[in-house]
Amino acid sequence: MLSASSSFAPASAAAMTMASSPLVSRFAAHRTTLRYDLPCSSGIQMKTRNPSAYPLFLNQLNNDAPRTKSYKEVIKPFRQMFAREISSQFNDSDISIAKVLLYIAAEDEAFLAFNREMDARFFMRERETIQDKTDSEEELETDPSETDSEEEQLLQLDGKSITESLSALDAISKQVEAELVSRGINSCNSVQVLEAVNTVLFDTRAFKRTSTCFDEDPKDSYLHSVLNSRCGTAFLFSVIYIEVCQRLGVPILGAKVGEEFLVWPKTENPEELFEVATSGKSLFAILNGKCVDDPKSMASDLTGKSLLGLDVATNRDIIGIALANLFRVHWKRASKPTPGQLLTAPLSELNNFRISNIPLLRPQDLRLAIAAAERLLMLDPNNWRVRRDLGMMHYYVRQCREAIIELSICIASFEIEEEEAKELKLFVEKLHRLFSLMSSPLDSDRLAVR
Repeated sequence: MLSASSSFAPASAAAMTMASSPLVSRFAAHRTTLRYDLPCSSGIQMKTRNPSAYPLFLNQLNNDAPRTKSYKEVIKPFRQMFAREISSQFNDSDISIAKVLLYIAAEDEAFLAFNREMDARFFMRERETIQDKTDSEEELETDPSETDSEEEQLLQLDGKSITESLSALDAISKQVEAELVSRGINSCNSVQVLEAVNTVLFDTRAFKRTSTCFDEDPKDSYLHSVLNSRCGTAFLFSVIYIEVCQRLGVPILGAKVGEEFLVWPKTENPEELFEVATSGKSLFAILNGKCVDDPKSMASDLTGKSLLGLDVATNRDIIGIALANLFRVHWKRASKPTPGQLLTAPLSELNNFRISNIPLLRPQDLRLAIAAAERLLMLDPNNWRVRRDLGMMHYYVRQCREAIIELSICIASFEIEEEEAKELKLFVEKLHRLFSLMSSPLDSDRLAVR
C-alpha cells in the first residue's frame, strides 16, 4: 500500500520543513549545486555562483554570526514532531494525515532554507577576499527587525503557521456546507456531500490536478503548496477529499490500485458511485481523475463489487504513500543529470567499483530523497527495500559509514533472495575497504577497490 515504486512496498502487502523564511519563496526555480552535507574527506570541491543571485541575504550576514548549524540540527525539531504524530501510542484513526504532511513539508522547507543560507554565507566569504574591510562592514550591516525568531520560523510554511494551513481545509468544508444549504439540502447522503465538494473545489475554487510527467514540480507533492496554488497531484486531491469530508462527518475510504491511489465514500451501495451523471462522468471518475477512464490503468477495471474487495489504506499507509511519492520525485530530479541511472546500479557493477565512478547527482534533491526514505523507515522499520535504498543513497553522498550500517542491517535482519544477499555482502565488503581508504590522505584517483 505504501509504494509509489517497488522499493516502497508495505510490510502488510509484501512487506508507507523550519518553514522557509518569509524572505525566501519556497521551491523557487533556484537549484543548489553545493554539497554542504558531504564530508570533507570526500574530496568534493564546492562550485560558486554569482552572489547577486542571493540579494536577500547580502545585508543579513556578518562575521560575528553564531556557529552555523548542520542541516541535521536544523531539521531535528520537525523530525521529532513527525515522530510524535505517527507514534504507535496513538490509534491509527487518531492520526491527522494533514498535520503530518505539513510537518513533512516543514522539514523539507527547513532544509531548503538552510541550503540557501549556506549559499549566501559562502558567497559572502568569497567576496570578503576581494573587498576591503570597510566596504564589507557597510554591506554586511544587519537590521535586527528583519530577523525572525527561530520560533516564528519553526511554525511557518509560506508565511503561515501549521494551524493556519489546516484552517484552509476548514474553510473548504464550511464552503461545502454553504453549497449544500444553497441547494436546499438539509439531510444528505455521502454522494450529495461529494458532489458539493466537487463543485467547491473545481468550480468555485478552480483547483486543478497536475499530470504525472518526467519533470514533476516537487511543490505539487506538498499539501500546503497545493492548498495555496490550487494545483497538485491526484494523490493530494485524494487527501483533500479525505480531510474535508472528515470535517463534514462523511467517512472516505482509500486504496492503492496499481500506481494509483483511489478514494470513495463509505456506502452500502457502491454501484451508485459508478452511475454516469448528467456531466457524462460517474462520481467515482470525478473523485479520482483521468485514471478511471484510462484503459491502461487498473482503476478502469473497477466496479462497485470489486471495490469492496480492495485493501483499504490506514492513515499511516496514506502518509507512507505521500513519502514514497516524495522519494520518487526527488530521486527522479536528483538523477536527471545522469538519465536512466538506477538507484541500485552499483550493486551490479562491482567489478568497476571506484569512488570516481559515482554518477553525477543533484545533491539537494538527493538529500530530500534521503529524508523521505528515513521517514518511511520510521513508519515501517521492517521494509528492507527502503533500508537498502537508503543505504545506497548514503553511498552516493559518500557517507560510507551510514551506508554500511543500513546495508548490513538488510543482510543480517531480513530474509532476502540469495543472489541479492550475495550482491549486498560483496558491496558492503568493498564499502569497508573504501571507507578505510577515504580516511587516508589519498586523492580520489587512487580510491579504487578491487
